Amino acid sequence: MADPAPRLNLFTVLSESKRILNAHSRYFLALSVLFLLPLSFSLVVYPTLLHLLTDPFPNNSQVLLRTHPFDYHHHHHHQEEPIFSNNHLLSLLYSLFVFAFSLLAVGSITFSVLHGFYGRPVKLISAIKSVFTSFFPLLLTVIIFQVIVCLISIAFGLLLLSVMRGMELLGLEVEYSSPYFLTFSGVVLLALIMVLVYLQVNWTLVSVIVVVESKWGFEPLRRSASLVKGMRGVALSLLLFFGGLAGIVVWTGAVSAVGSDGAGDGWKSWAFVVQIVVTSTSLMLLLLYYAAANTVLYMYCKAFHGELAAEIAEEFAREYVSLPFDDGKIPHVVSVVVS
Repeated sequence: MADPAPRLNLFTVLSESKRILNAHSRYFLALSVLFLLPLSFSLVVYPTLLHLLTDPFPNNSQVLLRTHPFDYHHHHHHQEEPIFSNNHLLSLLYSLFVFAFSLLAVGSITFSVLHGFYGRPVKLISAIKSVFTSFFPLLLTVIIFQVIVCLISIAFGLLLLSVMRGMELLGLEVEYSSPYFLTFSGVVLLALIMVLVYLQVNWTLVSVIVVVESKWGFEPLRRSASLVKGMRGVALSLLLFFGGLAGIVVWTGAVSAVGSDGAGDGWKSWAFVVQIVVTSTSLMLLLLYYAAANTVLYMYCKAFHGELAAEIAEEFAREYVSLPFDDGKIPHVVSVVVS
C-alpha cells in the first residue's frame, strides 16, 4: 500500500525551493549578486550612513574636552536642519533605490524559478530580458497596492480621530494618557495590523502573477486572493518566517551600527566590516529564498485549484515527469505520462 501523501506546509515549500536553487546554484548566485546584494547591502549599511549624517560629533567625549559649552550650544543653534535637508534627499534616493532593485530582483528570480520548476534551462540573459518586460507592470501594481494600504491606514486614523472628536462634542474630556484611551488606541492599531496582514497574505502572489501571467493593476490582486484560498496558512507561515528572520538580520545590523563607538571609526575595524559583509550576505540569501518560495507557492496554489494539470500536459508532452499535484484536498507528488 502506498504511503499517504505528505501534507503541504512551510517545510514542503522550502524544500522545493531549495531543490530548485541548488540545481542552478551558480546561476542564482549570479542573479543574487547582480540584484539582491546591492539591495541587502544598502538595507544593512543605511542605518550606519544615516547615523554618520545625523551625528556630526561622532565622539562626544572629545567634543566636550575640546569645545567650550557655550560654543557647543552656539554651534548647534546654527546647525538646525532646514525643512528639506540633505538627509531627506538621501532618504528619498534610498527609498527609490530599494524600490527599483526590489522590482528587478523579484522579476528576474521569479522568472528563473518558474523555469527551474518546470525543468527548463535557465539563462542569465533571458532573466535580464524578462526584467525589462515585467518592471513597469510590477511598478504600477505595487503602487496600487501601496495606495490601498495607505487609504486603509488613513481610514483607521480617521476613525480614531472621529471617536475623539465625538467625545469632545459630547462634553467628555479626552485624556491622552488615560488607560482607557491607550487601550482603545491599542485596539485600533491591532485591528489595523490584522487587516494589513490579511491583505498581505491574500496578495502574497501578486508579484509572481504579474511576472508569470503578464497581468497588472487590480487584476493580480484579485487573482492572488483567489489562488491563495485554502493555502492562507502556508502563505502566512512564509510571511512570518522570512519576515521575522529578515527583521532580525536588519535589526542586528542597525544596532551594531548605532552601538559602535562612532560609526565613522567603525569602518576602520575589521570586525565591523566583517559583520556588515556577513549580515548583507545573510539578508541576500533570505531574500533569494523568499522570492523562490513565493514562486513555488504560486505553483502549488495552481495545483491545489486544479489549474496545473493542463499546463503540465502541454509543457511535458511525450515526457515522463514527477511534479506536485493535488487530488482535491491534499497536494502530493504523482507521475504523469503523456503519450
